[in-house]
Amino acid sequence: MIVLLLVLCIADGVLCQIRYSVPEEADHGTLVGNIAEDLGLDLTKLASRRFQVVPNSRTPYLEVNLENGVLFVNEKIDREQICKQSASCQLNMEVFLENPLELFRVEIEVVDINDNPPSFPETDITVEISESATPGTRFPLESAFDPDVGSNALRTYDITTNNFFYLDVQTQTDGNKFAELVLEKPLDREQQTAHRYVLTAVDGGQPPRTGTALLVVKVLDSNDNVPVFEQPVYTVSLSENAPLGTLVIQLNATDLDEGLNGEIVYSFSNHISSRVKDLFSIDSRTGRIEVRGEVDFEESSLYQIFVQAKDLGPNAVPAHCKVLVKLSDVNDNAPEITFSTVTESVSENAAPGTVIALLSVTDRDAEENGQVHVEILGDVPFKLKSSFKNYFTIVTDGPLNREQADSYPVTVVARDKGTPSLATSKSIRVQVSDENDNAPTFTQPVYDVYVTENNVPGAYIHAVTALDPDIGQNAVISYSILECDIQGMSVKTYVSINEETGYLYALRSFDYEQLKEFTFMVKAKDAGTPELSSNATVKVIIVDQNDNAPLVLAPLGKNGTAKEPLPRSAEPGYLVTRVVAMDADDGENARLSYSIQRGNENGMFRMDWRTGELRTARRVSVKRDPHQQYDLLIEVRDHGQPPLSSSASVLVVLVDSVAEGRGGGEKGGTSKAKDSTLDLTLILIIALGSVSFIFLLVMIVLAVRCQKDKKLNIYTCLTSDCCFGCSSCCSRQGRARKKKLSKSDIMLVQSAVNVSGAGTAQVPVEESGSFGSHHQNQNYCYQTKHQRAELSYLVDRPRRVNSSAFQEADLVSSKDSGHGDSEQGDSDHDATNRGHSSGADLFSNCTDECKALGHSDRCWMPSFVPSDGRQGPDYRSNLHVPGMDSVPDTEVFESPEQTADRSFSTFGKEAPLSYQHLHQHLSHHHGSLERKELEAFLPSSRAPYNPAYLTRKRLC
Repeated sequence: MIVLLLVLCIADGVLCQIRYSVPEEADHGTLVGNIAEDLGLDLTKLASRRFQVVPNSRTPYLEVNLENGVLFVNEKIDREQICKQSASCQLNMEVFLENPLELFRVEIEVVDINDNPPSFPETDITVEISESATPGTRFPLESAFDPDVGSNALRTYDITTNNFFYLDVQTQTDGNKFAELVLEKPLDREQQTAHRYVLTAVDGGQPPRTGTALLVVKVLDSNDNVPVFEQPVYTVSLSENAPLGTLVIQLNATDLDEGLNGEIVYSFSNHISSRVKDLFSIDSRTGRIEVRGEVDFEESSLYQIFVQAKDLGPNAVPAHCKVLVKLSDVNDNAPEITFSTVTESVSENAAPGTVIALLSVTDRDAEENGQVHVEILGDVPFKLKSSFKNYFTIVTDGPLNREQADSYPVTVVARDKGTPSLATSKSIRVQVSDENDNAPTFTQPVYDVYVTENNVPGAYIHAVTALDPDIGQNAVISYSILECDIQGMSVKTYVSINEETGYLYALRSFDYEQLKEFTFMVKAKDAGTPELSSNATVKVIIVDQNDNAPLVLAPLGKNGTAKEPLPRSAEPGYLVTRVVAMDADDGENARLSYSIQRGNENGMFRMDWRTGELRTARRVSVKRDPHQQYDLLIEVRDHGQPPLSSSASVLVVLVDSVAEGRGGGEKGGTSKAKDSTLDLTLILIIALGSVSFIFLLVMIVLAVRCQKDKKLNIYTCLTSDCCFGCSSCCSRQGRARKKKLSKSDIMLVQSAVNVSGAGTAQVPVEESGSFGSHHQNQNYCYQTKHQRAELSYLVDRPRRVNSSAFQEADLVSSKDSGHGDSEQGDSDHDATNRGHSSGADLFSNCTDECKALGHSDRCWMPSFVPSDGRQGPDYRSNLHVPGMDSVPDTEVFESPEQTADRSFSTFGKEAPLSYQHLHQHLSHHHGSLERKELEAFLPSSRAPYNPAYLTRKRLC
């Protein structure tokens, strides 16, 4: 019969104990129990949780089916062979599951069956008794032995019924039973010399088993006195591990007889166990009992020694006593540590309290010698937790970080409380498994990558590096470029990255003149779960190369040769011309220097190497300068490495006057000025004057028509589309939605000039001529961008000529409130005041709406030409040559009439010289370079700023 007992289960589920019982001699395959079902485990998860038996707890007698948890008998169990005479016989087994760790202690009690009968050491037992023995005398008999225990052990003895003896069955302190033969009636040797009986030993089994022996009692002749011990029972204490020969006790028995009848011999009784005979010895003559073998408290704490004393006389009757030997425990056993299970590795993200290992600690000693204190050595993130009896678990006691320590040595020390104290230690190594808890980190947040322009496409330019302290897949880093646009194109058309190494490659050849730098983001991500990533910024800086030769902009001429006049009366330092050049490169590569390479052998000229100004170094001498012209080759060289250069050919022609030189230039140099029959300069002036007069006449007619039809003031008509239909524009004006104008709504259009200046607002516009040689009169009015034109307002601001006046004008303009309305203290208010004082007639026809809205900012209104005709600045003050230091230009004096005709308004801001204006100047001066040809030499990236309001012009 199999009995199942569920004894204990710890609350936290770490350790449970279950107990079964099984009879000995059970056949192979006998079911003991189902561990999984009895513990309430999920049978479907046994395999996934690695259900198994702790290796050091395995026994050959029992086996567990790891698939279903069934415990069965694997080999026939013989309790007497396993446990000897122990009252309890128990087999232990430990099983556990992982994820989470759960350990179960299984105790299997082997139940004894009555499979062994009692047996005597000898089949014939002989006892000699003197005929003089008195009734009641006891004679111990050899005991029978029954290997069974409990109720199946030896229970009693029986003897054949007779008239002389009976049996007295006694129980020893260890539970064993022995029989003494008691004389009930005196014996008479002369009547019967021997008595024979059957001695039977009976056990307590069901049914009982018996063992028999023949008991022979021999009747001896009389010996009057028997030896006598001082006491029937002796109790002594003996320390375990006592050395061999240690005295246990000195026995002393006395006999009143004399001679051989009084001489005593000591010996062990017949029923003493063989183990006692192995451990102790007795001197037959002195009665001295000594230690013969190794006595161990852990084996037995008490030994019973039965001793008999018998004299040497005939028909001697022995005397008996019992010696109880109590062993005292000595701390001779160190604690024993046994690891039942150890987790191979623990995650670095494991929560505190995670079970790492299960161990048991035992000490075979008793009392304080067997009491054990267990601890973990060192500063490690683990601690011991008592689970059940002598079982302990090692659990985590804090956060783990594999990047700081990938494993920990854990040493467990067990120390008892004996004197001296004994200790045992065992160590295990706990591996910390990696988790993806660290994102890749770039070695620097920003990478500055310098790439020289004109690089080879596909060339390696740099390497970005990210580090991940994790290991395995968690540390495998891949690189990528985050999508972004550079100049309207994907960054991946500019650079690429090796996703394994982080090497960056240029996918195109970079041009510093088109792209100076660009920035993008690179991403590094690991292969862990979940993926972690980080970004870094890469700034690619294009390094300029000296790959552009200087480009000569002026002077230009036909067939690559420019002609410049030189008056014979020119003083030393006279400015012949200025060589203007630019270089598309940057820095030193664009810093230019000018020099005369050829044609100045007689030292007539000197060249400013910084500004490119060609001046006379001395006066013209008839003797030293017999030629009428000088063919100079001017070289412009940059400061790059290696330096690049360009050259310009300048033909300097000696003339009697500047006017003669200019006229000759217009004719292409085919004839001398003194041979010209027609003064070209006079013709040009007459033509320009005629055209200007026609424009002014048309302007007057349009202005008068607008006044008659809509009775609006002249400046209101000029702001709208009235230039091509005053009737329609003025009719729309009344219906237009009122709103406040902004400066972005104002645009520049051509208009005719009213030379009379009476009744209308003149808006003269200045446009610099080419090198001061030619001028055209162009005047502009202003209109809005929208189809429905809003009101515009004009406020005159005097124009200053010198540089200090320009600065003062800019300071005044900066006071604008930015809203278009006049306020006290700002430029609008000042301009309005001046309008009332100096130009009252201009606004005499203003409507109430115009006056209510106020006038436009004075800084953005076209200015009248001062009545005194002051000279405007030369065009060179608005020209910036890259790489050249600013130098003051030589003043060019012109007549007041020319200056008045060249006025130009830019709404209070000085207009920079655009490439369009420059081309117009060069074309007027040389007549050969087309605009598209000039723009082909000048990259758009270096084109001067061209305001948006100058892009729309309508001929008035």
